[in-house]
Amino acid sequence: MIKLPKWDQALINKYNVSGPRYTSYPTALSLRDGYQQQDLVSAIKSSSSRSLSLYIHIPFCSQLCYYCGCNKVITRHQSKADVYLDYLAKEIAAQAPLFKHYSVEQLHLGGGTPTFLTVKQMTRLIDLLEQHFNFNRNTERGIEIDPRSLADNMLINLRVLGFNRVSFGIQDFNDEVQLAVNRPQHAHSVKALIAQARELGFKSINADMIYGLPLQTPQSFKRTIDQLISLGPDRVSVFNYAHLPERFAAQRKIKEADLPNAHDKLTMFKNTLEQMLDAGYQFIGMDHFAKADNELAIAQNKAELHRNFQGYTTHGNCDLLGLGVSSISQIGTAILQNQKELKHYYHAIETQTGSAINKGMHLTRDDVIRADAIKTLICQFELDMNSFAQKHKIQFNDYFADALQALAPLIEDDMVRIANNLITVTPRGNLFIRIICMCFDAHLQKQINATRFSRVI
Repeated sequence: MIKLPKWDQALINKYNVSGPRYTSYPTALSLRDGYQQQDLVSAIKSSSSRSLSLYIHIPFCSQLCYYCGCNKVITRHQSKADVYLDYLAKEIAAQAPLFKHYSVEQLHLGGGTPTFLTVKQMTRLIDLLEQHFNFNRNTERGIEIDPRSLADNMLINLRVLGFNRVSFGIQDFNDEVQLAVNRPQHAHSVKALIAQARELGFKSINADMIYGLPLQTPQSFKRTIDQLISLGPDRVSVFNYAHLPERFAAQRKIKEADLPNAHDKLTMFKNTLEQMLDAGYQFIGMDHFAKADNELAIAQNKAELHRNFQGYTTHGNCDLLGLGVSSISQIGTAILQNQKELKHYYHAIETQTGSAINKGMHLTRDDVIRADAIKTLICQFELDMNSFAQKHKIQFNDYFADALQALAPLIEDDMVRIANNLITVTPRGNLFIRIICMCFDAHLQKQINATRFSRVI
């Protein structure tokens, strides 16, 4: 069932606080040092899945975008990618044998800028993966693309290499905004790339946009979204820019006086919401939209949508293996992360026989139960308490007494309703799904003072 959000300014004024995005529960803030390869081996043994989602992190970018908070290395030296692929080859050779009984259902390249790689380097990477892992003809293969850094014929070659999904980082079509964040790009070249991707038969074309950047106004961003809608991407993410210069040095290059005020930021999102819905897109949740015939929307309508470190996905049955610097894996009830800095990643690969794992956690039974509740709410906007209780062998009202108490003010504000053993997020509440999920988060109080979360809207 499609859940159309309802804009309520009074609630936004009251509840627009910071909170996790829940690509996992517990969030990555709960990961601790001291984990290693043996934890991965044990996790595989205890997992019931034999389907795999592969994530490969390519950290390089040729130019610094001032807003970016990703794990990245800025360089124009292409040879650095060759060195990185040498180490990635060692990691692949070490980890792949552990997954010989798995079938790869999904492959995603993120970054940084995965298309920093040349055609030759990209071909080497895909050959390595196909040599060591079990891919099938229907594997979903996606890649994040910076439209400004695409080698000649790269889209054609990506298609030849089996990629069937592309995600373009567009952010804005306004030239002044792009210059203000050191990301000059030409709207006509972006449009040409999207048209070419469609001609080449990519199954899904995604677009990432950002609101709250310097020099953006509600009027200018409305024009940007109109331009985007005219291109007809299958999925759209419209992220809220979080200005944290104390945490991300690059953001100190942004003039705070150029940033839109809080009211204008909210107006941008409100306008976007109306524009996307009017254009026939389904609101998936938070800042994600999909065409009604896209499998993401279909999965949500069938109550089969899932969420993991790659965001909303239809591959809820898969274990996730992350390869490369800073990558995160979730295998069974274990979450494991590689070294975050490139030099530490290289050193670990050399000294730990191809493994760079150094952080992690094992989910307790309580973590598993709460993760399922949060995933169900964030994907479907409702939770059947009876079936959930039977699934996990708990008394729902007793087990979640703390969560139900935390939900009370949200129920009072008609953001959530509980009736007939069903927790339902109302149209007034689904813009605040992150806050609703926070009620079920037992780890949050330890992290509540951390200023590392973005605002929910």
